[in-house]
Amino acid sequence: MKKKTIIISAIIIFVLALITIVIVSNPIKLKKGSVLIEYGQKYSEPGFKAKKFGKDYTNKVKVKNNINYKKLNNYEVTYTLKIQGITYTKKRKVKIIDTKKPKITLNGNKNTNVCPKTTYNEEGYKAIDNYDKDITKKVKKQVKKDKIIYTVKDSSGNTAKKTRNLTYQDKTSPELTINQEDIKTIIVGSKYTEGKINAIDNCDGDISDQVKKIGTVDTNKIGKYKITYEVQDKQGNKTIKEKTINVVDKASLTNGIPGTIYLTFDDGPKEGTTNVILDILKEENVKATFFVTSNGPDSLIKREYDEGHTVGLHTSTHRYDIVYASDESFYQDITAVQDRVKRITGETSMIIRFPGGSSNSVSKKYSAGIMTRLTASTQEKGFKYYDWNISSGDAGGTTDPSVIYNNVVNNLKKDRANMILMHDIKPYTRDALKQIIEYGKQNGYSFEKITMTTPMITQKVNN
Repeated sequence: MKKKTIIISAIIIFVLALITIVIVSNPIKLKKGSVLIEYGQKYSEPGFKAKKFGKDYTNKVKVKNNINYKKLNNYEVTYTLKIQGITYTKKRKVKIIDTKKPKITLNGNKNTNVCPKTTYNEEGYKAIDNYDKDITKKVKKQVKKDKIIYTVKDSSGNTAKKTRNLTYQDKTSPELTINQEDIKTIIVGSKYTEGKINAIDNCDGDISDQVKKIGTVDTNKIGKYKITYEVQDKQGNKTIKEKTINVVDKASLTNGIPGTIYLTFDDGPKEGTTNVILDILKEENVKATFFVTSNGPDSLIKREYDEGHTVGLHTSTHRYDIVYASDESFYQDITAVQDRVKRITGETSMIIRFPGGSSNSVSKKYSAGIMTRLTASTQEKGFKYYDWNISSGDAGGTTDPSVIYNNVVNNLKKDRANMILMHDIKPYTRDALKQIIEYGKQNGYSFEKITMTTPMITQKVNN
């Protein structure tokens, strides 16, 4: 009897233990285990389930984490579920890690030319890590004969490497500066004075004394004289520049040099037309004048200037109701485009073309007598303004390149300076330009850009 009692008791204890296990067993089951998060990313829940006594409690589970996404560390996500007074808890380990390499950037070029028989002068570098931020101070340099190896390691042990290749050669031509305009006009019988000439080489330094001058000017004889300046560094890199000296009589100084063509373009720059026009001018070795606005990309104005063309001022807005509202309004408009040109080129342009020309009458609608006042006051302020004596007709007269060509070449005259009005925002002007230049060259005309010494070609003021 006693033995039977012991067996029954054991069975009861086992059943009770089993019931207890079932009751207290954690119903929360996690999908996957620990989670690794790359720094900069957010924790994405892999998922979990919660079932008890055949019932789904998943949506009753409360999830909470202590993750600080700004710091690499170990964190926990806690899952809590309460059923019939019993609280069940489960935890998932989360670790934020950084496996991304820092980024090294080099100032200057990755492949760098170094002057022969010299030591490379470090141009600088920077190392930025996604977690540690600026770690430039941790960069280590390994200097070899033909390269410099930059290495940096972040706080997580990620290593980045960058190499600067050094080639000891000089392929850069000297910079030759003639401190005079590349077109100079003087009156016959006067004295011609050579401007200061500077030649600076990237390796040899100041080599101004090595500049060779080819050509002479006979100031007692009317004509066009070209002077060529040539300088060469020790490695054989050569720079050549030319200057034109026009010796003229007094009448020519007032009316312009006979047989000269001034190609002038208004309203630009514009991608798709101005850049092609510049290509044509470069191919034909012709200089022109661009009267620019505040529209279009800076890069095209920079290119106009860098390739030796004159960058003049037209208008910032090209709105007559603004430009000619008052004298003050005009100067605000022209100053805006003048500031733009200076920001891009570094020079203050004083060469202008009035919107509509000085002869326009539309300005009368906004301010009576304003053109009479502006044509005088602009010159008092040091500006020079230029109208035109040939219109290409591209401002509204035609869209046909052949008509533009004929409008120009049929009105060219050998006994005067020819100031041609065109617009570099017009595709049909772009398409007519090469033929115009070819005609001018074939018929003995010369091409010049406007400078501050160019005689003003003006029209009759009508307001």
